[in-house]
Amino acid sequence: MDMLEMRGSRLVVHLPEELDHHYTEEIREEIDEAVKNYPVDEVEFDFSKTAFMDSAGIGMLLGRHKIMKALNGQITVSHMNGQIRRILSMSGIHSVINF
Repeated sequence: MDMLEMRGSRLVVHLPEELDHHYTEEIREEIDEAVKNYPVDEVEFDFSKTAFMDSAGIGMLLGRHKIMKALNGQITVSHMNGQIRRILSMSGIHSVINF
């Protein structure tokens, strides 16, 4: 749970430098386990260390959005660099997830 940090009912996910198919499955499992075991109202994805993200990362965000929506929670995204912001904006994900 190194990348996960509980701040009250907010689960902060400190993402790795590269968010691709190699890492997303592990991240998904850890987030889903935390959401099942702790009272989580919000999942914040912290992109402060992330330099690269592919479609697997977008899929992971959308999947966590669906889970949190079903639980009346929310997803937020923080500390994006310009490239990550462009990828997220081009994907249209900003219409369902708060930047």
